[in-house]
Amino acid sequence: MGSATKVQRNFQITLPAAIRKQAHVRVGDLVDFEVRDDGILIKPMATVERSQLWFWTKRWQDEERKVQQDFRKGRVKVSKSAEDFLDELDK
Repeated sequence: MGSATKVQRNFQITLPAAIRKQAHVRVGDLVDFEVRDDGILIKPMATVERSQLWFWTKRWQDEERKVQQDFRKGRVKVSKSAEDFLDELDK
């Protein structure tokens, strides 16, 4: 069994120290709760500046993964200069 804690007044709980350390949860962090068939999952959340939210959309992240695959498989071309790059685009 994992760590246990008691539900306090106003339904508050304290995360046991070992769990906080392992999950890197600090005072002021946001956590997400998800009810599952076998219990409740508590997940630490990261916050992102509103101006950067576009990068974390599913579509953008899917495209980032495709680009990383291209790099890993060597499907990239490196230009030695901006002029070479533009010449390559004209082909």
